[in-house]
Amino acid sequence: MTETTDLTGKLLIAMPGMGDPRFDHSVVFLCAHSDEGAMGLILNKPTPDVTMEALLDQLSIETSGDHMKQPVRFGGPVEQGRGFVLHSDEYESVVSTLKVPGGFAMTATLDILEDIGSGKGPERQLMLLGYAGWGPGQLESEIVENGWLTCDASNALVFDIPDADKWEAALETLGVAALALSPDAGRA
Repeated sequence: MTETTDLTGKLLIAMPGMGDPRFDHSVVFLCAHSDEGAMGLILNKPTPDVTMEALLDQLSIETSGDHMKQPVRFGGPVEQGRGFVLHSDEYESVVSTLKVPGGFAMTATLDILEDIGSGKGPERQLMLLGYAGWGPGQLESEIVENGWLTCDASNALVFDIPDADKWEAALETLGVAALALSPDAGRA
């Protein structure tokens, strides 16, 4: 058995024709990847009509500041009722934060939401509901079958580029034009 290349902290870019509409034009940040599987968060699928302010209000968390208007995103089809905050790594939860290479971190505990609400949270963050998960070897198979491209994650790509532009911007980091992509897989 060959050793898996660790893609933790990288971005997956969904190829056209993937077949799963939940991942159509998705950019996924990989929080963890090993021989045991992978876990990632879809970065560019805002949920309709759900803002950070509405989510914190539903959880009875007091808020202050304008940063509460950002959308909550669909992080993936697994555990959609569970929240994850992908954020800059200067913040660390007192309960549990997963540090990810490249200056990123992920926290899935209530204390980060309380800190965000009071203005003491991370400098940069995305709130996501649910995650994308792959079993052992599943993601590698999808990559080989032309389901995903991979690229490096940057703070600008993850946090600054509007959701509607993230997919094409991620492709551009590889020098690939979206119009040049074919939905058909092939072998040379």
